[in-house]
Amino acid sequence: MKTIFIVILIGYFIGCFQTSYFIGKIFKKTDIRTLGNKNAGASNITIAFGWKYGLFVAITDILKPIISIFIIRLMFFKTINESDLMFLIYLNGLFVILGHNYPFFLNFKGGKGTASLIGLLFAINIKFGLIGLLTMIIVSFATDYIVLGTISLTLIFLFGTIFLNFNIYCIYIALFITILGIYKHIPNIKNIINKKEPGLRKSLKK
Repeated sequence: MKTIFIVILIGYFIGCFQTSYFIGKIFKKTDIRTLGNKNAGASNITIAFGWKYGLFVAITDILKPIISIFIIRLMFFKTINESDLMFLIYLNGLFVILGHNYPFFLNFKGGKGTASLIGLLFAINIKFGLIGLLTMIIVSFATDYIVLGTISLTLIFLFGTIFLNFNIYCIYIALFITILGIYKHIPNIKNIINKKEPGLRKSLKK
Protein backbone atom coordinates (compact mmCIF):
# COMPACT_ATOMS: atom_id res chain seq x y z
CA MET A 1 0.00 0.00 0.00
CA LYS A 2 2.87 2.38 0.79
CA THR A 3 4.38 1.67 -2.64
CA ILE A 4 1.09 2.45 -4.40
CA PHE A 5 0.72 5.69 -2.44
CA ILE A 6 4.25 6.80 -3.42
CA VAL A 7 3.60 5.95 -7.08
CA ILE A 8 0.34 7.91 -7.09
CA LEU A 9 1.86 10.91 -5.32
CA ILE A 10 4.86 11.18 -7.66
CA GLY A 11 2.67 10.85 -10.74
CA TYR A 12 0.07 13.38 -9.64
CA PHE A 13 2.47 16.14 -8.59
CA ILE A 14 4.62 15.83 -11.72
CA GLY A 15 1.43 15.87 -13.79
CA CYS A 16 0.32 19.11 -12.12
CA PHE A 17 3.09 21.12 -13.81
CA GLN A 18 1.11 23.18 -16.35
CA THR A 19 3.45 24.47 -19.08
CA SER A 20 0.67 25.96 -21.21
CA TYR A 21 -0.74 27.91 -18.26
CA PHE A 22 2.66 29.39 -17.39
CA ILE A 23 3.41 30.26 -21.03
CA GLY A 24 0.04 31.99 -21.38
CA LYS A 25 0.61 34.01 -18.22
CA ILE A 26 4.25 34.91 -18.92
CA PHE A 27 4.26 35.59 -22.67
CA LYS A 28 0.66 36.50 -23.46
CA LYS A 29 -0.52 37.86 -20.10
CA THR A 30 -3.62 35.69 -20.27
CA ASP A 31 -5.01 32.48 -18.84
CA ILE A 32 -5.03 29.91 -21.66
CA ARG A 33 -8.11 28.38 -20.04
CA THR A 34 -10.16 31.42 -21.08
CA LEU A 35 -9.39 30.87 -24.77
CA GLY A 36 -10.36 28.32 -27.43
CA ASN A 37 -11.63 25.11 -25.91
CA LYS A 38 -10.78 26.49 -22.44
CA ASN A 39 -8.25 23.89 -21.35
CA ALA A 40 -4.57 24.06 -20.46
CA GLY A 41 -2.99 21.83 -23.06
CA ALA A 42 -0.89 21.63 -26.21
CA SER A 43 -3.80 21.47 -28.68
CA ASN A 44 -5.50 24.55 -27.24
CA ILE A 45 -2.32 26.62 -27.09
CA THR A 46 -1.62 25.63 -30.72
CA ILE A 47 -5.04 26.91 -31.73
CA ALA A 48 -4.73 30.08 -29.62
CA PHE A 49 -1.06 31.09 -30.05
CA GLY A 50 0.34 29.01 -32.91
CA TRP A 51 2.32 25.84 -33.55
CA LYS A 52 5.63 26.97 -31.98
CA TYR A 53 4.05 27.42 -28.58
CA GLY A 54 2.04 24.23 -29.07
CA LEU A 55 5.14 22.20 -29.94
CA PHE A 56 7.01 23.37 -26.84
CA VAL A 57 4.06 22.58 -24.58
CA ALA A 58 3.56 19.19 -26.22
CA ILE A 59 7.21 18.23 -25.66
CA THR A 60 7.18 19.24 -22.00
CA ASP A 61 3.86 17.48 -21.39
CA ILE A 62 5.17 14.34 -23.11
CA LEU A 63 8.22 14.43 -20.84
CA LYS A 64 6.15 14.48 -17.64
CA PRO A 65 5.17 10.77 -17.61
CA ILE A 66 8.55 9.77 -19.06
CA ILE A 67 10.35 11.47 -16.15
CA SER A 68 7.85 10.21 -13.60
CA ILE A 69 8.02 6.61 -14.81
CA PHE A 70 11.82 6.78 -14.98
CA ILE A 71 11.78 7.63 -11.27
CA ILE A 72 9.41 4.73 -10.55
CA ARG A 73 11.60 2.30 -12.48
CA LEU A 74 14.68 3.43 -10.56
CA MET A 75 12.91 3.04 -7.25
CA PHE A 76 11.31 -0.36 -7.75
CA PHE A 77 12.82 -2.35 -10.64
CA LYS A 78 15.10 -4.36 -8.33
CA THR A 79 12.46 -5.25 -5.78
CA ILE A 80 9.28 -5.89 -7.82
CA ASN A 81 8.61 -8.47 -10.55
CA GLU A 82 7.99 -7.28 -14.13
CA SER A 83 4.20 -7.76 -14.08
CA ASP A 84 3.73 -5.80 -10.85
CA LEU A 85 6.18 -3.14 -12.04
CA MET A 86 4.14 -2.65 -15.21
CA PHE A 87 1.04 -2.13 -13.08
CA LEU A 88 2.89 0.56 -11.11
CA ILE A 89 3.98 2.18 -14.38
CA TYR A 90 0.40 2.29 -15.65
CA LEU A 91 -0.82 3.58 -12.29
CA ASN A 92 1.84 6.28 -12.24
CA GLY A 93 1.01 7.27 -15.82
CA LEU A 94 -2.68 7.49 -14.94
CA PHE A 95 -1.97 9.91 -12.11
CA VAL A 96 0.34 12.02 -14.26
CA ILE A 97 -2.65 12.42 -16.60
CA LEU A 98 -5.00 13.12 -13.68
CA GLY A 99 -2.55 15.70 -12.34
CA HIS A 100 -2.40 17.33 -15.77
CA ASN A 101 -6.18 17.31 -16.15
CA TYR A 102 -7.03 18.26 -12.56
CA PRO A 103 -4.16 20.30 -11.01
CA PHE A 104 -4.89 21.25 -7.41
CA PHE A 105 -3.38 24.76 -7.71
CA LEU A 106 -5.63 25.67 -10.67
CA ASN A 107 -8.87 24.63 -8.97
CA PHE A 108 -8.62 21.22 -10.68
CA LYS A 109 -9.11 22.73 -14.14
CA GLY A 110 -6.23 21.75 -16.42
CA GLY A 111 -5.73 20.04 -19.76
CA LYS A 112 -6.99 16.90 -21.45
CA GLY A 113 -3.95 14.66 -21.07
CA THR A 114 -3.20 13.94 -24.73
CA ALA A 115 0.52 14.75 -24.70
CA SER A 116 0.93 13.05 -21.35
CA LEU A 117 -0.69 9.93 -22.80
CA ILE A 118 1.84 9.99 -25.66
CA GLY A 119 4.62 10.18 -23.08
CA LEU A 120 3.11 7.25 -21.22
CA LEU A 121 3.13 5.14 -24.37
CA PHE A 122 6.80 5.96 -24.99
CA ALA A 123 7.67 5.20 -21.37
CA ILE A 124 6.01 1.78 -21.65
CA ASN A 125 7.49 0.83 -25.01
CA ILE A 126 9.19 3.01 -27.65
CA LYS A 127 7.52 1.17 -30.56
CA PHE A 128 4.18 1.53 -28.78
CA GLY A 129 4.78 5.28 -28.50
CA LEU A 130 5.79 5.65 -32.15
CA ILE A 131 2.71 3.78 -33.37
CA GLY A 132 0.43 5.90 -31.18
CA LEU A 133 2.08 9.19 -32.16
CA LEU A 134 2.12 8.42 -35.90
CA THR A 135 -1.51 7.30 -35.80
CA MET A 136 -2.53 10.50 -34.07
CA ILE A 137 -0.59 12.68 -36.55
CA ILE A 138 -1.96 10.86 -39.61
CA VAL A 139 -5.57 10.96 -38.39
CA SER A 140 -5.28 14.61 -37.30
CA PHE A 141 -3.95 15.75 -40.70
CA ALA A 142 -6.29 13.49 -42.67
CA THR A 143 -9.38 14.84 -40.90
CA ASP A 144 -8.01 18.34 -40.08
CA TYR A 145 -9.06 17.87 -36.44
CA ILE A 146 -6.64 17.21 -33.57
CA VAL A 147 -9.47 15.80 -31.48
CA LEU A 148 -10.05 12.89 -33.88
CA GLY A 149 -6.35 12.11 -33.84
CA THR A 150 -6.47 12.17 -30.04
CA ILE A 151 -9.36 9.73 -29.89
CA SER A 152 -7.48 7.38 -32.23
CA LEU A 153 -4.50 7.63 -29.85
CA THR A 154 -6.59 6.56 -26.84
CA LEU A 155 -7.92 3.56 -28.77
CA ILE A 156 -4.38 2.57 -29.83
CA PHE A 157 -3.40 2.74 -26.16
CA LEU A 158 -6.26 0.47 -25.08
CA PHE A 159 -5.91 -2.15 -27.80
CA GLY A 160 -2.12 -2.00 -27.60
CA THR A 161 -2.26 -2.76 -23.88
CA ILE A 162 -4.44 -5.79 -24.60
CA PHE A 163 -2.21 -6.90 -27.50
CA LEU A 164 0.96 -6.66 -25.40
CA ASN A 165 -0.69 -9.02 -22.92
CA PHE A 166 -0.15 -6.89 -19.83
CA ASN A 167 -2.00 -7.88 -16.67
CA ILE A 168 -5.69 -7.18 -16.14
CA TYR A 169 -5.04 -4.17 -13.90
CA CYS A 170 -3.12 -2.48 -16.70
CA ILE A 171 -6.06 -3.12 -19.03
CA TYR A 172 -8.49 -1.61 -16.50
CA ILE A 173 -6.30 1.49 -16.23
CA ALA A 174 -6.00 1.74 -20.03
CA LEU A 175 -9.78 1.45 -20.35
CA PHE A 176 -10.28 4.20 -17.76
CA ILE A 177 -7.78 6.51 -19.51
CA THR A 178 -9.49 5.85 -22.86
CA ILE A 179 -12.94 6.66 -21.49
CA LEU A 180 -11.57 9.75 -19.73
CA GLY A 181 -9.85 10.92 -22.92
CA ILE A 182 -13.01 10.58 -24.99
CA TYR A 183 -15.10 12.22 -22.26
CA LYS A 184 -12.77 15.23 -22.07
CA HIS A 185 -13.16 15.75 -25.82
CA ILE A 186 -16.96 15.59 -26.01
CA PRO A 187 -17.18 19.43 -26.35
CA ASN A 188 -14.77 19.26 -29.31
CA ILE A 189 -16.81 16.52 -30.94
CA LYS A 190 -19.93 18.66 -30.56
CA ASN A 191 -18.04 21.59 -32.11
CA ILE A 192 -17.09 19.44 -35.11
CA ILE A 193 -20.72 18.45 -35.59
CA ASN A 194 -21.74 22.11 -35.35
CA LYS A 195 -18.81 23.17 -37.60
CA LYS A 196 -17.31 25.36 -34.86
CA GLU A 197 -14.10 23.42 -34.14
CA PRO A 198 -10.95 25.17 -35.46
CA GLY A 199 -9.11 23.10 -38.06
CA LEU A 200 -5.53 21.93 -37.60
CA ARG A 201 -4.25 23.41 -40.88
CA LYS A 202 -5.53 26.86 -39.99
CA SER A 203 -3.82 26.68 -36.58
CA LEU A 204 -0.49 25.68 -38.16
CA LYS A 205 -0.48 28.87 -40.24
CA LYS A 206 -0.18 31.02 -37.12
